[in-house]
Amino acid sequence: MRVALISDVHANLPALEAVLEALGTCDALWHMGDVVGYGPHPVEVVERLAAAGAVGVRGNHDAAAVGAIDTEWFNEDARRAIEWTAGRLEPATRHWLEALPETLRLGDFTLVHGSLRDPTWEYVVSASSARESLARLETPYGLIGHSHLPCAFRDDGDRVITLVAEDSTEIGLDERRLLFNPGGVGQPRDGDPRAAGAILDTEAATVRWFRVPYPIEQTQAAMREVGLPRRLIERLSYGL
Repeated sequence: MRVALISDVHANLPALEAVLEALGTCDALWHMGDVVGYGPHPVEVVERLAAAGAVGVRGNHDAAAVGAIDTEWFNEDARRAIEWTAGRLEPATRHWLEALPETLRLGDFTLVHGSLRDPTWEYVVSASSARESLARLETPYGLIGHSHLPCAFRDDGDRVITLVAEDSTEIGLDERRLLFNPGGVGQPRDGDPRAAGAILDTEAATVRWFRVPYPIEQTQAAMREVGLPRRLIERLSYGL
């Protein structure tokens, strides 16, 4: 089976369309949350994912947009974007976001947005934080998002191996437990502004990252038009 893996679309439709086109034909589309927030296309992105049959989990921005959590821990720019997003949602969009679970098990894979310890808020960005999640993992492999960083963490007995991924980096799946982050579609934060995603091939037992350019200026123009914060607009150019 060929599975598309995405995370952190953040209401960026041009980035999502570029990733889906690059993925080609897949048997399934799994997402690790934060479908909305920051970007100018919350309704359009949800409609596109629903039409593609995407399944996945709820991120902190998704939860805030539908009022499931408050924005106390959001910075000012993120809070302004979520308030705008919440006012833009249509009933069908809201229902789709509300139905997303915090945790989802799909065969050998457990999907969360943040971590196995805290599915909504915790960032897994180090071997120590990965170790805590790996210890709680009840399936062989875990899929995460939230940090927007394409990376993986493998349990290698007495240590956790960290892999920072680039375009076309591939990792094999074996008996060792693994956490895998495909990176951010709509708001990369690793210094590469191209949209990120990954392909899981269950027959070959591999996962491969990829990067794809998209028309960043289109998203930025749409953000300016609706009055989203300048910092959120400018950061897309730098992938930070």
